[in-house]
Amino acid sequence: MSMINNLRAAVRPARRRADDSYDTLRPGHAPSAVVDCAVYQHGKRAGDTCSPREAARRVRAAGGHEDGRSFSWIGLHEPTEAEFEGIAQRFGLHPLAVEDAVHAHQRPKVERYDDVLFAVFKTIRYVEHDQLTPTSEVVETGELMVFAGQDFVITVRHGGHSSLQELRHRLEADADGAGLLQKGPHAVLHAIADHVVDNYLLVADRLQTDVDEIEYDVFANKGGRGTDVGRVYQLKREVLEFKRAVTPLLRPMQQLSEPMQRLVDPDIQKYFRDVADHLARVTEQVHGFDELLNSLLQANLAQVSVAQNEDMRKITAWAAIFAVPTMITGVYGMNFDYMPELHHKYGYPMVLGAVALICVGMYRGFRRNGWL
Repeated sequence: MSMINNLRAAVRPARRRADDSYDTLRPGHAPSAVVDCAVYQHGKRAGDTCSPREAARRVRAAGGHEDGRSFSWIGLHEPTEAEFEGIAQRFGLHPLAVEDAVHAHQRPKVERYDDVLFAVFKTIRYVEHDQLTPTSEVVETGELMVFAGQDFVITVRHGGHSSLQELRHRLEADADGAGLLQKGPHAVLHAIADHVVDNYLLVADRLQTDVDEIEYDVFANKGGRGTDVGRVYQLKREVLEFKRAVTPLLRPMQQLSEPMQRLVDPDIQKYFRDVADHLARVTEQVHGFDELLNSLLQANLAQVSVAQNEDMRKITAWAAIFAVPTMITGVYGMNFDYMPELHHKYGYPMVLGAVALICVGMYRGFRRNGWL
């Protein structure tokens, strides 16, 4: 891993000095993992975009968490260890949480390190497709880590979607009239959780359309051969990926809304309760999708078995019909000295008529019993 990080650092245009590793938004410096960094005082953005070092200095000068109204919000996108090291040291982040944030591929969770909450969210994006195929990608996942301290919020995003820029602008404009930025870093954590869960709801609604389409195809009157089982299985895999992102997060969101969680302000806990309710709804939907797709897989396989049985019955019926003339005409291929009806004038047409009558009778009997 260290070799990979060294290679990533080597290809960047200009490597920063170790003591400036968290000062990444200074004018004239190379692009970095820091997407945005700002200080918020009394619910308003104070000044322009600044570096993490400058943000920490401004918050400290304004009184920091002592007044409960000044904090910094630093947003990063796929930082390396070297890029994140200075920020982690400046804000006293726990090494285990830092490792999770840098390397990603973590299970959704919420952990507490002293007075810092560390949350991991799986972000989900619905992938548009004209028609569901056995290789279609339906959902795309990413990761979002949030450090929420007394006077700072640090977000680390992995993946090419679920940007927080629109959410940050909406909070700054106070479009919802809730004034969440006045309530501090934990209110920002709630806003991010609510943003992620709202995306879950949108993806779940889009997935419902795909599940309905598969369900219609399975039960359409196509003789059990209308649905490719690969399509059902592929959609089930995508739903399972969605399920892994949603299910582990439900209990942590419920814990953040409980009175025993003393680190979160009681006013903010009410908001987390709303997020937990929405997440519970999504969890129920995803579990429903999974169970329905299991049933559709079984139904599709049962239809294939029924169709195969019908094919075997048809083959057996036709084999029985053709066995009659084969048996009768085969008699005349034997070398008898005294063969019955050998010199009978109407023997040949009588045998053919008997064969035809027997075959027609068998055919009608098989048709009446549903074999043909």
